[in-house]
Amino acid sequence: MKRLLPLAVILVLSSAGAAQAALFGDNEARRQITDMRQDIEGRLETTSRGQLELANQNEQLRAEVARLRGQIELLVNEVETLKQRQRDFYVDLDTRLRQIETGGATAAAAGGDPAAESADYEAALNLLKEGKHREALTAFDAFVARYPAGNFSAGAHFWAGNAALQAKDINAATKHFNTVLTKWPNENVAPDALLGLANSQQSIGDAATSRRTLQTLVERYPQSNAAQVARQRLGQR
Repeated sequence: MKRLLPLAVILVLSSAGAAQAALFGDNEARRQITDMRQDIEGRLETTSRGQLELANQNEQLRAEVARLRGQIELLVNEVETLKQRQRDFYVDLDTRLRQIETGGATAAAAGGDPAAESADYEAALNLLKEGKHREALTAFDAFVARYPAGNFSAGAHFWAGNAALQAKDINAATKHFNTVLTKWPNENVAPDALLGLANSQQSIGDAATSRRTLQTLVERYPQSNAAQVARQRLGQR
């Protein structure tokens, strides 16, 4: 019986050691689980913070893009307004000049009706002033056909060229501008016709020819406003 006692003690001690080992194993597992949970939570928090910052950046970018688009639209509107004002100015100036030039001469125009000619010319100009480019081109074409030797012929071809250019009819624009330059090279609209011709060439991508035309404009009409525009485009002073 005494011999069995040590064996019993050994068994008890062994059971206690196994329980203690199991206890230590559970604690380690719990610690690892806790560490993993904290690590995952930390990563999730970092990811969430990054996503929030990215969302804020995207919102800022959207706002900036919207602001820039608004500025672009304003600039485009301003450019269009300036272009319209410039057309209006030239139309009004042309009308006044023609009225002065033809104040006494139209009454002596052979075989024509000066009042009808002036009214038709004014009507075509008004169409151009209203931005009805295709209708204005048609009206000017009819005008030059009806009054081939009229007092407004040079201006009619010039404005027909502008109307055609705005209507994207480059062939018609080129024809009308060249008609002004060939028949009326000394008229006040001739420099602007040469500028219009350069614009027509530029619109079809012929930059080299357009530059040569601008250079011709500067050389032929150096004191004109059109030549000043040409110098700016050519990078000259």
